[in-house]
Amino acid sequence: MPGSWPPAAALAAEVRLSAALLAGRVRRTELVAGGWLSAVAGAEVRLKLECRQRTGSFKIRGACRRLLALDPVRRRRGVVCASTGNHGAAVACAGLELEVPVTVFVPAGAEPAKLARIRRLGAGVEIRGRDCVEAEAAARAEAAATGRTYVSPYNDPLVVAGQGTVGLEVVESWPEVEEVYVAVGGGGLAAGVAAAVKDKRPDLRVVGCSPSASAVMAASVRAGRILDLPSAPTLSDGTAGGLEPGAITFPLCRELIDDWIEVEEAEIAAAVLGLLERERILVEGAAGVAAAGLRRAAAGRSVGRAAVILCGGNLPRPVLRGLLAGPAAGEPSSAQR
Repeated sequence: MPGSWPPAAALAAEVRLSAALLAGRVRRTELVAGGWLSAVAGAEVRLKLECRQRTGSFKIRGACRRLLALDPVRRRRGVVCASTGNHGAAVACAGLELEVPVTVFVPAGAEPAKLARIRRLGAGVEIRGRDCVEAEAAARAEAAATGRTYVSPYNDPLVVAGQGTVGLEVVESWPEVEEVYVAVGGGGLAAGVAAAVKDKRPDLRVVGCSPSASAVMAASVRAGRILDLPSAPTLSDGTAGGLEPGAITFPLCRELIDDWIEVEEAEIAAAVLGLLERERILVEGAAGVAAAGLRRAAAGRSVGRAAVILCGGNLPRPVLRGLLAGPAAGEPSSAQR
């Protein structure tokens, strides 16, 4: 795909191609009725269960799509990435299946359980730097020095196209859908989903949802440029962090996302617990952000037929225990009462 970032129409075409290439490699996850959120919203709500995708998140889609595009020489050289979570596991899984060597760079202090998971998927692990920024810098340096391919979690057109197949499945399964709620971090999922659904339904509303503690993309869109902002700790660690200068997802999100919603930590926790206790669906914090975004939207306006993308289900046990010890599931925050 030529250019520094793909126009929306070109990205939508790449999403369709990606869907064909990924068939049989990733799950076409269910889009199920969400009774609890339907009652909250006063409208029909369906839940896209990427929390039950291979490796427990949507990330396997973009990782597989990127590795499938490697030529034979680059496949033999292998790939590197930087991640302590879903992206690292997804790249490791894709590499194992496609016989591409993978090395995942992680910072010192990364959780041993997460490192063990990556190793079980056949990837090598390199511990570099004090934080994720330094680990990523080390991974990029390794790629430049060795000729291996660096796989970005969001700043790559093919990764974005792979993630966009989530949205394509939503509109194919439910042509009558009127709104889609999606969590936004680096914007790979949101940009891909928005391009895919608006190609089919230009009138469909895409709502980008972020934790107030780390809403860099939303703030950048409002400012008209990529901002370098600090992030506070958040239950939605999968969406936390900043944007690379020149990130291809920024112009796409600016063009394609219709509304932006920021939610507080109590709202995220209530959404995660509500999905668990009311729907028997275990999700991680990032998925809770999208559900919380719908709840906040419904408190302020009429909501149409809505799909909520539950992007991942990898909720660490200590976090789950902490949530279960807190307020009752689904208890609204002051913003939702």
